[in-house]
Amino acid sequence: MRRFLSNMNPTVRGFLLIALIALVVVVLQLQQSLVAIGMLLRIAFFLAIAFFVYLLWRDRVRGDAETWSRRGRAAFYSGAVLIVAALGILFWTGFGVGGLEAVGLVAVLVVSGFAMYRVWREEHRYGY
Repeated sequence: MRRFLSNMNPTVRGFLLIALIALVVVVLQLQQSLVAIGMLLRIAFFLAIAFFVYLLWRDRVRGDAETWSRRGRAAFYSGAVLIVAALGILFWTGFGVGGLEAVGLVAVLVVSGFAMYRVWREEHRYGY
């Protein structure tokens, strides 16, 4: 049996493993457990992205932002909060946005990102 599995095409072996897991889920009626695990993984993924962004902010932006104007800091952090809120809604809905909601989401991300970029460029003018 071991030799049969080791000589098998890796793609076929992977599909057989997926089919075996699906069969176990169906036979033991674990669909609700998979839904709960999926929701927990979605939340964990969002928190991991938020932690990564926090680390970037702590290492690169925080020291520079202390020297910026009050208006610049407010605009920059407001843009960041809007982006986090939009991505939070996207993760919460399970990427099930479409139509005008998708256009609105993209618009919020683009406008907020552009505002943050403009503030960063304005506050980093050297020699003026």
